[in-house]
Amino acid sequence: MNVDRMRQIDFWAGVPLLALLTGLHRLWRLIRPEPASAGRDILFIELSEMGSAVIADSAMKRAQALFPEARLHFLIFARNRPSLDIMGTIPPERTLTIRSDSLATLIADTLRAIVAMRRLDLFAVIDMEMFSRFSALLTFFSGAPNRVGFHRFHTEGVYRGELLTHRVMYNPHHHVAKSFMALVHALAEPQDTVPHTKIAFGDSEIRLDRVTPDAATLDGFRARLLTAYPGIDRAKRWVILNPNGSELMPLRRWPHADYTELARRLLQDENVAVLITGVASERDEAQQLCDACASDRVFNLAGFTRMPDLLPLYTLATLMVTNDSGPAHFAAPTGLRTIVLFGPETPALYGALNPNAEFVSAGLICSPCVSAYNHRKSACTEPRCMTAIPVDLVHRKVLALLERP
Repeated sequence: MNVDRMRQIDFWAGVPLLALLTGLHRLWRLIRPEPASAGRDILFIELSEMGSAVIADSAMKRAQALFPEARLHFLIFARNRPSLDIMGTIPPERTLTIRSDSLATLIADTLRAIVAMRRLDLFAVIDMEMFSRFSALLTFFSGAPNRVGFHRFHTEGVYRGELLTHRVMYNPHHHVAKSFMALVHALAEPQDTVPHTKIAFGDSEIRLDRVTPDAATLDGFRARLLTAYPGIDRAKRWVILNPNGSELMPLRRWPHADYTELARRLLQDENVAVLITGVASERDEAQQLCDACASDRVFNLAGFTRMPDLLPLYTLATLMVTNDSGPAHFAAPTGLRTIVLFGPETPALYGALNPNAEFVSAGLICSPCVSAYNHRKSACTEPRCMTAIPVDLVHRKVLALLERP
């Protein structure tokens, strides 16, 4: 299913279902109060964003520190499950998935996920989606005695029922990694705290652990890369260009022509090879960029790299220029020097947790235009916030990072 159809279902089916369940739940609790906290499993729900699985890692590690006996689990859309392997905090056997390629698979897998959740020895479910009704329903049907998530309080709209036991205020002025930490800390507070988590988090608390592939993994990937792309090792420095963006928000894409011009400028340095990345469906578009450069030092890796290949690729590369999308976050634990282009979003909330990342935006007054409160959907049809980012600026920043020791 496409994203807009899922948003429509989330609103038109989710709101009345949550209103109905809220009323029934209140009546039921008059007869039978909430059960005492039990169990030792903590389940995180974050379905739709691959990058968020990386951003949330510090929160998951904090949950393990606060509750040492807890077993952590994760529920995510099946197409996004490989993103959990980047940090490796949640083992595959503790991951639940829901397919979203059609309404039939979505319904069938949702029912299976609910059964699987109720079989866990749940202490808590932490809903990390901002204001998704679907995830709120999943959290409630899990049967967990502690249900943590973002609550609207006095905010107009974004209604998703009154079914949480720990209600956390979503603050759009802090990085989302700190918001995820707030959800975890709510579990350590009394249920009647309003709102939860009245504490501060420092930037050092949301830093990602460094991830470095072992020598065998690096050597194996490098050998496969050199076999598929002979001559790539003639250049000393590999610069990755990631021109793609997820279907969740196509407005985040910097123009293809600007990526082409940037690649041409970079190729003026004979020590630089340009690597174009993307998924298999983007291979033809990536090839157009390669053809426009007319150089034997530009390589089309779209569809070649799988998720397990990304950490080795980012470890071997020198620098990456990318739209605000998953690769910026996947590269963060390697420390790869990265330039991330922002338009509809803001790095204040979604900047990659990478000390070697720099964020570029045009600074238009209409930007950022998407947020948790509009379900990250914009009325804009002309992303001038992206087209207004000049190639000259990005090129200067690339050269500066290449010169940095």
